[in-house]
Amino acid sequence: MSAASHPMPHHGHGPTGWPSLNRLAFQATLHCMTGCAIGEIVGMVIGTAIGLGMWETIGLAVTLAFITGFGLTMIPLVRSGMRLRQALGIAFAADFVSVSVMEIVDNAVMMAIPGAMAAGPLDWFFWASMALALAIAFAVALPVNLWLIRRGQGHAVVHGHH
Repeated sequence: MSAASHPMPHHGHGPTGWPSLNRLAFQATLHCMTGCAIGEIVGMVIGTAIGLGMWETIGLAVTLAFITGFGLTMIPLVRSGMRLRQALGIAFAADFVSVSVMEIVDNAVMMAIPGAMAAGPLDWFFWASMALALAIAFAVALPVNLWLIRRGQGHAVVHGHH
């Protein structure tokens, strides 16, 4: 049964094991933020530590955020016996919009905070700015994920393979 055709309850936690849509959206956004944060932080640390320019650092961080975000989705799928190519397709379908929103907002906030991109990874200001940027990105991505899940898209696609 596809995720789009699976009946998803709107309230409570039913006997099928589906949590409420709000809870599922929260979990999907937390999952997305975890993957994004790993890649984003590693990219920002590397970029600032080796003196890359702002745009090069952002490019590295975004690339790593997509890799780690998709990777976290793919790991359990591949471990369950799914082919890598199929797992990548599902990860792309599940995470592309969420990761994109998260990255646009996160990097826009980092660029809007004066000095955040110039602060090094040993500076508390870097970490405070990153935490704020990720929190704001989470708040923006949450309703996007809820909207996707209601349409049978986003992380609903992954749940169709569990």
